[in-house]
Amino acid sequence: MTHRDVNRSLTGRIGRVTGRIGPGTIGEVMLPFRGGTSAFHAHPYDTDRVFGVGDQVLVIYFKPPQTVYVDEIPEILRTDDGGVRAP
Repeated sequence: MTHRDVNRSLTGRIGRVTGRIGPGTIGEVMLPFRGGTSAFHAHPYDTDRVFGVGDQVLVIYFKPPQTVYVDEIPEILRTDDGGVRAP
């Protein structure tokens, strides 16, 4: 597989915050990636949002090589117990 054959799209993936994400900060989120889990720098897609450690977030935009912009998980993907529905 060549470099350009790799699917770099993380849009729509759900990750867990491991470093607070907020306005003017660089947070961190763990995401499933290439058969494992990797840490990515993270920013709020909506610049006023704040996500704490342990929150689950949805990737809206991926900026290679290691930066994602995230937002809250939409209601349709949530379960009654606060978890996330499998796609």
